[in-house]
Amino acid sequence: MKAFTSIDVSKDKLDVCWLRDVTTNKKKTKVLKNTSQGHEALAEWLLKNTGLTPQEIVITVEPTGVYSEPLMYFLHAKGFILQQANPGKAYKYAQALDLVHKTDKSDSIMLARYGHDRQYSLSHWQPEAKEFRELRAMLRRLEALEKDLQRENNRFEAADFSGASKRVIESLENMISALKEEIDKLTEEIDDHIDRHPDLGKNRDLLLTIKGVGPVISRIMVSLFASKDFKDAKQLSAYLGLIPKMKESGKRAGKTTLSKEGPGYIREKLYMAAVVASQHNPDIKAQKARLLAKGKTKMEALGAAMRKLAQICFGVVKTQTNYQPQVT
Repeated sequence: MKAFTSIDVSKDKLDVCWLRDVTTNKKKTKVLKNTSQGHEALAEWLLKNTGLTPQEIVITVEPTGVYSEPLMYFLHAKGFILQQANPGKAYKYAQALDLVHKTDKSDSIMLARYGHDRQYSLSHWQPEAKEFRELRAMLRRLEALEKDLQRENNRFEAADFSGASKRVIESLENMISALKEEIDKLTEEIDDHIDRHPDLGKNRDLLLTIKGVGPVISRIMVSLFASKDFKDAKQLSAYLGLIPKMKESGKRAGKTTLSKEGPGYIREKLYMAAVVASQHNPDIKAQKARLLAKGKTKMEALGAAMRKLAQICFGVVKTQTNYQPQVT
């Protein structure tokens, strides 16, 4: 016997639903705080109301990054069965059954139904290894620091142009210096972390054999491949928002652009890497020449270069072999 439950996770609260009877749609709901105390209260509520063990309780959750991760690690450690729902597929399911509403409570009810109806197709969530979580957390912090540095540099340029006071300039210079120092320190610690773990270090070394892939992209890709199990290179491209999409209107109708779904930060880094690869990577350089000869724009060719570079990264890690150019 299994109990099907779900949790709609937000920053401050957890909307929980227990689907008591699928046939009659009887359900019981509860709202709890998204805190460590709320997590404990959630586990107690589920066990008390269902009368089952954690191993008999299925919980469907839509991942919401930092807001859902602590809860999922907690519930997994307690022995609950966790199903991770794809938000897009769950939404289509809700549309098909006319279950689309705009409240967290209704979302939790829909997720419980979805978890029950898709129980044989949804994968069970498993926590990542500690070294992967630590690497991802450090890279997130590095991303935040780099954005802060860019903002401070922009403020410095504006202040210098407008003739701001000496004290304002000094403050900006101090912040920029401190941010650069912390970025350098954290970058060094990320590299040390990768070096301490053979699997991470091996993947980083493989990625660095690709012309156009430097330390920045190699760090990001090591973390990405450690946390995501991509079935093939096409799935990776879709996740990164690198799949071409036809423009249907405007002056550029008939031209293609990238879907730009998924993590924009990785695309930003891949863009710069693709610029370099278009000049120095023989496979990508040859692809660019072919596309331009066919009448593609430089931006379309660059988008294809980003996609090709990501796919090459997937290939060397998947096969655990150094990059070998296909074009001589």
